Amino acid sequence: MDDSKISRRQFLGTAAAGVALAAVPDWFGRRVEAAGFRRKKFGPNDTINIGCIGPGGSKGGYRMGLHDAKAAASKPGVRVVAVCDVDEQHLNEAAAEFGPECRKYRDFRELIEQKDIDAVVIGTPDHWHAYQCIAAMKAGKDVYCEKPLTLTIDEGKKLVKVWRQTGAVFQTGSQQRSGEQFRKACELVRNGRIGKLVKVEAHLPTGPTGGPFRVQDVPEDLDWDMWLGPAPMTDYVKERTHGTFRWWLEYSGGMLTDWGAHHNDIAQWGMGMDRSGPISVQAYGRGPLIGENCYNTFPEFKVIYTYENGVQLITTNEGENGVKFIGEEGWIFVNRSKIEASDQRLLDEPLPANAERLYESNDHMANFIDCIRTRKQPICDAEIGHRSVTVCHLANISLKLGGRKLRWDPVKEEFKDCPEANALMSYNMRAPWKV
Repeated sequence: MDDSKISRRQFLGTAAAGVALAAVPDWFGRRVEAAGFRRKKFGPNDTINIGCIGPGGSKGGYRMGLHDAKAAASKPGVRVVAVCDVDEQHLNEAAAEFGPECRKYRDFRELIEQKDIDAVVIGTPDHWHAYQCIAAMKAGKDVYCEKPLTLTIDEGKKLVKVWRQTGAVFQTGSQQRSGEQFRKACELVRNGRIGKLVKVEAHLPTGPTGGPFRVQDVPEDLDWDMWLGPAPMTDYVKERTHGTFRWWLEYSGGMLTDWGAHHNDIAQWGMGMDRSGPISVQAYGRGPLIGENCYNTFPEFKVIYTYENGVQLITTNEGENGVKFIGEEGWIFVNRSKIEASDQRLLDEPLPANAERLYESNDHMANFIDCIRTRKQPICDAEIGHRSVTVCHLANISLKLGGRKLRWDPVKEEFKDCPEANALMSYNMRAPWKV
């Protein structure tokens, strides 16, 4: 039998009868490739059908996928028609938000195969992002994916390549870009309002520490093997899942990728470096707890990035949460609740008519939906999302190497003269998963 023509449900039944599960990704890859990247053209009155992968739920407190899906459903001409989660309680909670006709899936591959689904919202843990984004784009879907966009730099490079090949509309969930105060701060800096830019400071929260945590039986409503996916097999520990997955390097990058993906994104936007990156990085920090089943990301850190124009970006867990741009003639500080400056006139005086203007979006999800209709790219496309989290990954790599100063080539996207650092740009995904 030609397994490229087997339905997902038929295949699962066959697998249960003895076919090796390792064949699934190759089979699935052929199926999505066969879709030929076909996408609908939408008129202003056409309905866009959304599927949500990884909505999360009340158990564990991680609900960004559901938040994003509800934001999409609130826009005119948009329906959420399907949800997928490996936690049955989360799955049922999410489906209930969108009515009795909302379909439920435990395997995201089934959802991605549905021809009536035009776009997906991905809110899974970070170690799943690249695989699911790539599969969705190859299946002809547009994608909204939560930040941080990837677990590794190499994943991001592959994701961006597929994005360019498929022409998918792709929005990274770095919603600060759609905040008026962040755009204003970056426009002022880009137009020289504070003079020549000298330094940028990105102030993040301190990461948590904890453990060792107790190994427990896997809950009956959780598919633990599928939750892990490409990550290493390990015993079930409640603290590895849901909202606290962020504090394990197997699934995320700690505070450096959590809040770092937000604030480093704004820092690079203001510098005009959001499609490039630094040329060197050196990170100092307090290491995580040592021991089995302890949070293992870095809770405290100071990272010094240097850019080709001499500007330094300092990312630290100290100071007020936000981004501070420091120039020769003043400074501007911005976060989610305010924008302030060394002199109020820096903020109040309007920019001239010929000033450089940045992409304007005042609603991150609406921007994504609008772009599905127009086929333009949103404010935080796949390349920008990849470049923003790359900065965060550079810091974690320096920390893993004991605070070594590393030279980075932002064009080739590789470290110079450091094979140990280049080896940390990827990891061996657990079979049968690969990107």
